[in-house]
Amino acid sequence: MDYLSWKTIARVFIGFMVIFASSYSDGFTDPRDVFAVNSLYASLGYPLLPGWVPNGGDPCLEAWQGIECVNSNITGLILNGANLGGVLGDNLGFFSSIMIINLSNNRIGGGIPSSLPLTIRNLFLSGNQFVGSIPSSLSTLGQLTDVSLNSNLLTGDIPDAFQTLPSLINMDLSDNNLTGQLPPSLGNLSAMASLHMQNNKLVGVLNVLQDLPALIDLNIENNLFSGPIPERLLTIPNFKKDGNPFNTTVMDPPILPPPPAASVSDLPPPPASSGAPPSRKAPPPPVAKGPSSSARSGSAEAKGFWTTKKVVFIGVVALFVIIALGLAVFMLCCNTKKHKSDGISKMPGGYNKGTTEKPMIRENAVEQKNVIDKVNKEAAEHSKNEHKINIKTGGMSNQKDDVDMGSKRTGMISTNREEHEIDMLGMDMNRIPPVAKSLNLPPSVRSFTIASLQQYTNSFSQESFIGQGMLGSVYRAELPDGKVLAVKKFNSEALIHHKDDQFFQLVSSVYKLRHANVVELVGYCAEHGQKLLIYDYCSNGTVYDALHSDSENNKRLSWNARVRISLGAARALEYLHEVCQPPVVHRNFKSANILLDDEISVHVSDCGLAPLLSSGSVSQLPEQLSTKGYNAPEFEWGTYTHQSDVFSFGVVMLELLTGRKAYDRLRPRGEQFLARWAIPQLHDFDALSKMVDPSLVGAYPAKSLSRYADIISLCVQAEPEFRPPMSEIVQNLVHLIQRESLNKKSYED
Repeated sequence: MDYLSWKTIARVFIGFMVIFASSYSDGFTDPRDVFAVNSLYASLGYPLLPGWVPNGGDPCLEAWQGIECVNSNITGLILNGANLGGVLGDNLGFFSSIMIINLSNNRIGGGIPSSLPLTIRNLFLSGNQFVGSIPSSLSTLGQLTDVSLNSNLLTGDIPDAFQTLPSLINMDLSDNNLTGQLPPSLGNLSAMASLHMQNNKLVGVLNVLQDLPALIDLNIENNLFSGPIPERLLTIPNFKKDGNPFNTTVMDPPILPPPPAASVSDLPPPPASSGAPPSRKAPPPPVAKGPSSSARSGSAEAKGFWTTKKVVFIGVVALFVIIALGLAVFMLCCNTKKHKSDGISKMPGGYNKGTTEKPMIRENAVEQKNVIDKVNKEAAEHSKNEHKINIKTGGMSNQKDDVDMGSKRTGMISTNREEHEIDMLGMDMNRIPPVAKSLNLPPSVRSFTIASLQQYTNSFSQESFIGQGMLGSVYRAELPDGKVLAVKKFNSEALIHHKDDQFFQLVSSVYKLRHANVVELVGYCAEHGQKLLIYDYCSNGTVYDALHSDSENNKRLSWNARVRISLGAARALEYLHEVCQPPVVHRNFKSANILLDDEISVHVSDCGLAPLLSSGSVSQLPEQLSTKGYNAPEFEWGTYTHQSDVFSFGVVMLELLTGRKAYDRLRPRGEQFLARWAIPQLHDFDALSKMVDPSLVGAYPAKSLSRYADIISLCVQAEPEFRPPMSEIVQNLVHLIQRESLNKKSYED
């Protein structure tokens, strides 16, 4: 019996032992996962990892470092950059439900094991010291979506193992020593969007990649690929190919006119019958009387010259003449307008662009300055005006108290202000920057100035501060007519990669979100490098405040109020997911973003701002710690869809049920994550009764509590595809409220 047979028998024996031991295990974590973790710990050489023990233990309940769980199953192993050594061992395949393994940027060596978990979706092993070849057992990982094996010491051919991987989206094999040609099965990766294979020794042609419909990012630099590049690959948005000996003479041939006919004297001589060497030229043919073939060819060549070279030359000369005339006319116009606009080159709002500025913009600036000068003159002559507004003297000039973008004060503007009795309110509120006009924003969206917002928020003072979120700070703004608004001032990191036109596109898309349970956008501000959004104000705070605030003014929510809040929030997500076209993913759904008005009606905030969160420009601020408890399992490996919003909604329902925070580091380790602690108890009525918020003091119907818990269970399932759409959740909550109404009515009768 050979070695492989013994190895197979040993693995089967170990599997039986794990199953046998599971019946005697009283731990919370699945025994198969415990065995796999213990085996990996030994293979890595027992590194110092908080919570990890060599034998047994309860990784999920005890929250071992780098272990992510859903219920009793380990779903994630995330230990990137943990200075790990050793090898991976052969027992990773015993993980029962793991979906992500991230061990990047360590010192792990040996080969990549062939026994990988069949449930794996994300395999990140980059930046290690793995040797040997890529295992062909990749073909068994039917759920694999992302794999990165880059920056290792891998050798050999890429295995032909991609026939059964329809979900693979991203693969990085760069910076290894891989050789051979690309396997044919790469052509089956219909979902492949990003493929990196640079800095290897791969050879052959790229034909297997030409039919990948989703491919938008391809890097094959510094290999040994040859032959022509398929035309389809040349259309990929991000295609890097330098450092390969491609046959460029065949690649992308230009369309040229037919060459002129060659003369007989230019043709190679026919083979000599005397056996003379082929390099020796034959004597020229005798000259015949009349027009010879040589003369005819000369005539054709002359004709070819006049139809190509001469025409091109004349065209180029004509083009230069036209350009020269155009430049002369342009300079004449510029000189003429320069005398007309002398003395007004320095205008506020960024219009000082010199001679390259568009004439219409400069004329608008002149007109605006004339209006301002006229108003200032009238204000000096008349001491009484209908409106008063405080603006900085630097708002109309380049003085030292302009908005300081480098200031560390959040949203603060210099307090060295002077009062001007000028009616500037209408001018400031209605002026829309030229970039915004070009995007055709709806006329009803209002454009605010920094000066006006400074007045309405009392210079963004602490008294006006409402709260801090992942994207920025929110301030209370009171307009002269008494209307109250909420001003969202973005952090510089949130919009660092967004240009003005992208910000106005964001304003336009958010403004279109109109629903009774979505906070309404009123306007925006884009001045002096600052960008702000202005919303309707909700006077009763957030659900987070109502549940967790220690303020004496905090009103505890009744059971009926909690169910109705759940319904309002569900309707908001139903609108975003199923009514909006294209659908909108919230991506930051939590109790702190559910606002309440005077009638305890729900208004969900931060809708439509997911592009700012997904751009990767938001730094890991302390405020983000509170969002960790809301994240669905798939969020840990970079996936977020509308089904992830459903999971977050289920966590909010758990908050309303228990009165606990989604993540509370002050609680015992096993209870810090609300979802992880509560989910196993939702179907045990006795345990469920003990979970209910004590502030309700038992004032809830038992049947209503049970049905409410059933809805939560649907929302927080580990697999995204098993979570129901929000329309179904809305219907379930409506039925729950209707049953309670009927029961209450029958009780009163």
